[in-house]
Amino acid sequence: MSDLANTLDGITTAINAVDAATDVQNLMTVEAVQKVLNRSRASVYRYANTDALILNPPFEPKQLNPETRQHKEDPLMFHPNEVARFAQDVLGIKQVTIEVNQPTETVTHQLLRQVLAELKVIRELIEQDR
Repeated sequence: MSDLANTLDGITTAINAVDAATDVQNLMTVEAVQKVLNRSRASVYRYANTDALILNPPFEPKQLNPETRQHKEDPLMFHPNEVARFAQDVLGIKQVTIEVNQPTETVTHQLLRQVLAELKVIRELIEQDR
């Protein structure tokens, strides 16, 4: 029975990883920020709160703060709320419209959700038999 519980925990972890990847899809790339702010790519990099020596520098209200990164090679990604804050507070743009489209759910994601639902039912049945 503990093998089943471990398997269920592993699948739950996998689904959480897929959910985290989906959340990353809601973030904005440098190109998306460039289009929203109507600025050049170089300007976006100048606005960004980055440091060659510090992977994730502390929040700086006068700069565009990217989401935290795990490695220096990871691309800069920005939360839409942060881009809107920066545009209004720092650049003085009065009306900012940022549209974030929800990504379509993949077949893999759907399948993992179905497997998780079935395993939860199995776990409930096993726990009832105890």
